[in-house]
Amino acid sequence: MGGHSAQVVDGRGTETAARAAVSEGPPPELLFKRRLRPARTARELWAARELVRALAERDLRARYKQAVLGFAWAVLTPLALCAIFTLVFHRAVKIDTGGVSYPLFAYVGLIVWQFFSNTMNQGALSLANNLSLLNKVYCPREVFPLATMLVASVDMLIGVGVLAVLFLATWTAPAATALWVLPLLAIQFAFTYGVALILSVAVVYLRDVRHLLPIITQMGVFATPVAYPLARIPVRLQEVYCGVNPLGAVIEGYRRALLYGQAPDARLTVIAAVSSLVFLVGGYLFFKKLETGIADVA
Repeated sequence: MGGHSAQVVDGRGTETAARAAVSEGPPPELLFKRRLRPARTARELWAARELVRALAERDLRARYKQAVLGFAWAVLTPLALCAIFTLVFHRAVKIDTGGVSYPLFAYVGLIVWQFFSNTMNQGALSLANNLSLLNKVYCPREVFPLATMLVASVDMLIGVGVLAVLFLATWTAPAATALWVLPLLAIQFAFTYGVALILSVAVVYLRDVRHLLPIITQMGVFATPVAYPLARIPVRLQEVYCGVNPLGAVIEGYRRALLYGQAPDARLTVIAAVSSLVFLVGGYLFFKKLETGIADVA
C-alpha cells in the first residue's frame, strides 16, 4: 500500500511539474528571437529587384491588357476629378489660386493623391492577393507592396506628361525652384510606402480593413488639400495637420515650387519629413512584427 501510494504521489507530482513547465513555456535559450538588421534587409530588397520588376510588370499587364484605352485610364480619373473640382470648387466656392489656372492648380494635387490612393488600395491587398506565391518562393515579403508602389509610379509619370500639356495649354512654365520637387518626392514615397506596409499586413489579419479602403479614399481626397490650398486650414492647426497627413505639406510644396517660384515652407516640410520617416520606420517594424504569422492566419 505504501509503495502504491508513493507511486500515486510521484505520478501526481510529475503531472503537476509537467503542467507548470507548459505554463511557464520553453526555456529562455530556446525562445526564437528575431533581430531586424537594416543593412541585411536592404541587401535582400536589392537582390529581389528583378522580382519587384516582374510583379509590377504583371500587374500593369493585367490592368491594361483587355482595356481598349490602355494606359489612358491612368489619366482619365484625375482629369475627370479635375473637371469636377473646377466646376464645383472653383466656380461655386471661388478658390483663390493666386493667379494660377485652377485646372493646373488642382491637377498638381491630384497627381500626388492618385499616386497615394493607388498604392494604398493595391498595396493593402498585395499580400492577400499573392498568398500562393509568397508561401512558395522565399523573398522579402515587403516586395509585394513595393511592387504596387512601382506600378503607381508609372501611372504618376504618365500624369506628369499630362501636367506638361497643361503647362503648355495655359502658357505657363515651371518655375526655377522646381528642383525642390526631389526632396518632396522622397517624403511622398516614404509616407506612402509606410502606409502600404501597415495596411498590407493589417488586411491579412483583419479582413474588414479592405472594406474601409474605399471610405478612406473618398474621404481622404477632400480631407487633403487637393482641390483647395493648405491656407484654407487654420494656421494654428497646420503643423498638426501636416504631422498627421504629410501629403498636405507635399502638395503645397509642389505648388509653391512649380507654380509660384517659391521654396516650400521649411517648417511644414520638416514636420512632414519627420512624420513620413515615422510612418516608414513604424510601418516596417509593424510589418516585420506580424510577417511571420501571415501564412498561418491566411
